[in-house]
Amino acid sequence: MPVLPGAEPYRHEGGEVGVLLCHGFTGSPQSLRPWAEYLAERGLTVSLPLLPGHGTRWQDMQITGWQDWYAEVDRALRELLERCSQVFVLGLSLGGALALRLAAKHGRAVDGVVVVNPGIKVHGAAAFALPVLRHLIPSTKGIASDIAKGGSQEIGYDRVPLHSAHSLRNFFRLVDTALPQVTQPLLLLRSAQDHVVPPADSARILSRISSVDVREVLLEQSYHVATLDHDAERIFEESHAFIGRLAPTVGKKGSATGG
Repeated sequence: MPVLPGAEPYRHEGGEVGVLLCHGFTGSPQSLRPWAEYLAERGLTVSLPLLPGHGTRWQDMQITGWQDWYAEVDRALRELLERCSQVFVLGLSLGGALALRLAAKHGRAVDGVVVVNPGIKVHGAAAFALPVLRHLIPSTKGIASDIAKGGSQEIGYDRVPLHSAHSLRNFFRLVDTALPQVTQPLLLLRSAQDHVVPPADSARILSRISSVDVREVLLEQSYHVATLDHDAERIFEESHAFIGRLAPTVGKKGSATGG
């Protein structure tokens, strides 16, 4: 299946500091593209992969699971580590959980983590029904485009494949177990009103990680897909400042070419 227009992966060769951006469940790189381009324009090397089963049609996602999604971001991270002297992992929603797992697994190789409305648990009665329900019905109503800003649209599926949702639930459990292994500086940005991920997820992450350098930012004007919402510019600026504090070459003369 061809990739939906606008949902393509994005890559930019910049300086010696690299960033990996991970998009959300049933979404696509389009939700993070403005963020990726903002960082690229400031001289960073940027990788924004398309998760397997995403960016085409929901039926393609039905045959994928967390192992496929994680393998793709792990591959992209390893590429950046070969190319860059410092690397940061960033993510939205499921992408936040992927970033946290990468940080837990790769340890000191990852210099910092930025997560926006990260998910860590499948909530509600549906979570307990998923193991059986996924064999009875293929999909349920989609979760894309939870955005307050008028005219802003996320390229994502209008259906959630239940096999993938079951895999997501299992992945969240794995990530939750490994949270104490996350020791890197962390910036967490959370929307005050989010119709997809409750604030309890961010609270749990902050209570379980071992990081000492931690900052939480409340996004007052955005819903779940905050990277395409009213607070997008704040996310971009806060993340760039966070990276710049930990990677002194960012923003310096010649950093765009790694000099």
